[in-house]
Amino acid sequence: MNLDTTHKRVHQGRNIKRLREMLGVKQETLAIELDVTQATVSKLEAKEELEKDMLERIAKVLKIPVEAIENFNDEGALNFVANNFHTSDTATGLTITFNPIDKIVELYTEKEALYERMIKEKNDLIERLLEK
Repeated sequence: MNLDTTHKRVHQGRNIKRLREMLGVKQETLAIELDVTQATVSKLEAKEELEKDMLERIAKVLKIPVEAIENFNDEGALNFVANNFHTSDTATGLTITFNPIDKIVELYTEKEALYERMIKEKNDLIERLLEK
């Protein structure tokens, strides 16, 4: 018996969550656009496989192809988003392109700075309490 264990099954819900987060879309926002509850979005993100209709609706809201959700994997994830994310406004002719990797680094840096401020505030509070 020859079983192919190299092919991993795609977890569509997890892919939706990853793409949503990479694009900076909150669950609440996606829920509003889909006309469902935030809890429903959370359940969808936990499902391994979603109905084709729901995949199409989510892809439309996130402005990505359905194939991105169906074929998304760790190796191609950053490459896909980095090479394919841009938005255009036909009314103004404005095209905005940014590298999501830069956005991830920016968010990480902001979180790191917040963490450092919190530690400093905690240490300052401890010092004030010890002085009393």
